[in-house]
Amino acid sequence: MKRFCTLSLLFLICTAVLAQSSLYQQYIERYRQMAITQMERHGVPASITLAQGLLESGAGTSMLATKANNHFGIKTGGTWTGDYVVKSDDSPNERFRKYRSVEESFEDHSLFLTTRARYAPLFSLERTDYKGWARGLKAAGYATNPEYANKLISIIELYGLHQYDLPQQPAAGGAARERHKHHAKQTARVEARPAEQLRVGRCNDRYYVIAREGDDFRSIAKQVKVREKKLRKYNEAGDFYQLRAGDIVYLEKKAARVAKDVRGTWYTVGSGESLYSIAQKFGVQLRTLYRTNLLREDYVPRVGDRIWLR
Repeated sequence: MKRFCTLSLLFLICTAVLAQSSLYQQYIERYRQMAITQMERHGVPASITLAQGLLESGAGTSMLATKANNHFGIKTGGTWTGDYVVKSDDSPNERFRKYRSVEESFEDHSLFLTTRARYAPLFSLERTDYKGWARGLKAAGYATNPEYANKLISIIELYGLHQYDLPQQPAAGGAARERHKHHAKQTARVEARPAEQLRVGRCNDRYYVIAREGDDFRSIAKQVKVREKKLRKYNEAGDFYQLRAGDIVYLEKKAARVAKDVRGTWYTVGSGESLYSIAQKFGVQLRTLYRTNLLREDYVPRVGDRIWLR
C-alpha cells in the first residue's frame, strides 16, 4: 500500500511538471517574437523578457495577466494615469497597471527598465549576459524574492531562451542581405569607438542611439559620421533644438507609419510627453500623428489624451 501511494504521488508530480512544461512552451512560442522585437527596439534581452513574463505571470495564467494583461507585475507608481487592478502583494490592496493588450504590457516593461536610473547599469552589459541581467534586476530591486535571479536563470537555461538573444539570421534573398548589410553598417558607426560608445537601439525598423549627458547633435553626428544637418532632419529637429540625456536620435529617416505590432491602437499620453516625443518613441514622422488624429499645429497634448497610431 505504501509503495502504491509513493508511485501515485510520483505520477501526480510528473503530470504536474509536464503540464507546466507544456504551458511554458506555449507561452514561449506565442510571445518569443514579441520579446525579440522589444530587444531590438529597447535593448532588453529577449531571454530576460520571456523569463520574467513566464515567472511573473505564471506563463500567462495569473490574475494580473488574465484580467489586466499585466505580464510583469508592474505596479502603478506615481506617474501611471491609466487603469489599474487591486491585488495584495507585498502589502494589502496594491494597485497594478492594467493594459489594453499584452503588446502594451511588453512595451511598458521595456520602458520601465529603460527610463529608471537604477536599471541603467544593466544596459552596459552584453545582450547575451543573461546571468548578469538577472542578478542586476534583483540587485536593483525589481523583486523582493531572494531567489529571483536564480529563478530567472533556471528558466532561461531550462527552456533555452538565450538562443533568442543572438542575432537573428536574415531570410534568404537580396533584400534580406541588404538589410543585414545595413544593420552591420549602422551598428559599426557607433561601435567603432568603444571609449565613447553610444547605446544603439532599433524601432520601427530604424536604428537610433540614446543621447547621453552632454551630447548634442554635433557631437553625435561626428561620432556616427553623419552630417549634423542631416541628423537633425532625420529627427525633425530644428536648428535650435537641444538634446537631453535619454533622447532618441535616429540615424535614418523615420517611417511614415508605425510598426505593425502597434498599428491600429491607441496610445495614452503620459506625464511630460509631447507629440514630438511620442513620434520619436514609435519611430514615426511627426506629420503622421498630426494627420491621423486631425490635430492642429498648435495642439499640446495633456496627460490622458489618446493618440491613434497608424
